Amino acid sequence: MNFEGPKRYALLLAAKDSDYVKKIYGGYYNVFVNALGDEGEKWDLFRVVDGEFPETNELSSYEGFVISGSPSDAYGNESWVLQLCFLLQTLFAMHKKILGICFGCQVLCRALGGKVAKSFSGWDIGVRKVRLTQEIYSYGLLDDDMIPSSLSIVECHQDEVWEVPVGAHIVASSEKTRVEMFTYGDNILGIQGHPEYTLDILRNIIDRLVSNNSIERDFGEEAKLQIMEAEPDRKYWERICKGFLKGTT
Repeated sequence: MNFEGPKRYALLLAAKDSDYVKKIYGGYYNVFVNALGDEGEKWDLFRVVDGEFPETNELSSYEGFVISGSPSDAYGNESWVLQLCFLLQTLFAMHKKILGICFGCQVLCRALGGKVAKSFSGWDIGVRKVRLTQEIYSYGLLDDDMIPSSLSIVECHQDEVWEVPVGAHIVASSEKTRVEMFTYGDNILGIQGHPEYTLDILRNIIDRLVSNNSIERDFGEEAKLQIMEAEPDRKYWERICKGFLKGTT
């Protein structure tokens, strides 16, 4: 008889829920679980941005961990960011699967010894074509017969990875961002874009960035026009993420 319970995953949420995402999706937790979760799994939410972290003695019970995006700087010294870096170092030493998205990609890079800073070319907002390298296939993340060598993904960031950790490999790039995706061994995957975002979530973020003067209105309107003519390859990205976290492609 099999007495094992459902496989457990942890979402380390590094951003507060926006009013829009709460109203339409019930929070970012649901956005991630809808994209990455499967029936029969248990996904636990830890709002690390509010200082909520898993207990050390619970870490071994999780199959994998996902770090979300955030408006905070991955290279900053807020107490929760430093605590998150320590947690990621602990999980890496335990050889746990860790998937980092946007800020999550950057803070994962920082925790493991890489370098993160402001992008030389400024904000990257919209849907961007990402080129996958041949090296990606050797990591078992995808089947080259089933997934194209370039994929579109939602981008919304002004920071980026400058240098990956020693021993890590860049496996995807774009015209705007050199490190769109990196791997480190078989248990670390960082993705600069947002596999989980829908275009309506991105439109709402653009509006909020314009309203709080983070970006110029003309820049925001141009970004919204661009995404009217683009479509992210969400299903392919979901397969890559699930394949990494769960060992299936």
